[in-house]
Amino acid sequence: MKAWFDTHPDSLLGKLGSPSYLRWESMANLFWVIALFVGPMIDAGSSWKRWLLPTLISAPLYLYFHYRVYTGPYRLLPMYASAMAVLGLIVWPFNGVAMGYLVSAVMCLAYLPSLRRWLAALAILAVPTVIMAQRQHISAWILLLVGFVAVMSGFGHFLRMNNHRKDAALRLSQEEVRRLATLAERERIGRDLHDLLGHTLSLVALKSELARKLALIDPERAQREMEEVERVARHALAEVRTAVTGMRRGDLAAELVSARLMLEASGVDFNGALPDDVCVPAQVEAPLALVLREAVTNIHRHAKARSAKVGFTVEKGRLQMQVSDDGCGGLSAHGNGVSGMRERIQALGGSLQIESPPRRGTVLTVQVPLIKKNIMDAAPRAPSVESNNRSAA
Repeated sequence: MKAWFDTHPDSLLGKLGSPSYLRWESMANLFWVIALFVGPMIDAGSSWKRWLLPTLISAPLYLYFHYRVYTGPYRLLPMYASAMAVLGLIVWPFNGVAMGYLVSAVMCLAYLPSLRRWLAALAILAVPTVIMAQRQHISAWILLLVGFVAVMSGFGHFLRMNNHRKDAALRLSQEEVRRLATLAERERIGRDLHDLLGHTLSLVALKSELARKLALIDPERAQREMEEVERVARHALAEVRTAVTGMRRGDLAAELVSARLMLEASGVDFNGALPDDVCVPAQVEAPLALVLREAVTNIHRHAKARSAKVGFTVEKGRLQMQVSDDGCGGLSAHGNGVSGMRERIQALGGSLQIESPPRRGTVLTVQVPLIKKNIMDAAPRAPSVESNNRSAA
């Protein structure tokens, strides 16, 4: 159904990201067309020779205009809605149920971004509608009832679209913040690598040049210089590994903030915070942050939940993280995302369990040991450039 609707990138659905609820709503709004044929049939005073042909001609036109409201260029939406209204004014004398064309036009005009434009269009449509109602001897109470339904439905459409536009703007602002944060992080990494490797590589180049010159004159000293180069290179490798570990480190607190922004922007209530008394080692925090990100992404994309919760507890030197939601459940325990989470947790010596019965939500429980591992405690010290310059002299 999505491929059927996504026909123009600048359409109403295209601008709003083609939400599924709007596609189904547009289809549900067409069921009233059946009343165009049922209404005159149950009216003993109507003649099928009078209403059948105008209805058969107008119904396909209305379906086309209704389809184009959602899939055509957004700037032409007022034109398609106005065409519905004109169609209703023409067919109304032959089929009283064709008043629904006007109601549908009012509701579609509510998709305009400005409340003033919608109210102005509503006032313009009200004039010919009242004139036609008087000519058709429609009761004022019936006209007021139909007008009230049209206005309330249209106003509901306008409020929903306005909220959706605000959510879309919020998502765009979040993406811009992430882009700027990524750019700043790249610049920081570039500066850190320059500061980290600039001195060491200069020293390696100096030592290598000295060893090349001494290779034939003093082979033993050249060998000592190359041993020094090897020691410096190993130290540099240890520093690079330590730096990369820090760059890859995940931040659980930051992931919780990101989860709250993502879920609340999509209408999901979120509750979760990292306790102040919990100290998570970097080697444990990074995989947990990635697992939390994957779990929240699954809730956002697939769970159709109304609320989600993240909790942390520590017992007997083990940290437990539990991510739960009240969505549709049915999460597969063997998907690619779940397999990646399980591999990260198993690498820490922990366990991952998933309870996801259909239509009863999902509970993901992770347990990992809180063990600090100092990767490079005994890294050799690199000699200073000054001392090596003195030895090379």
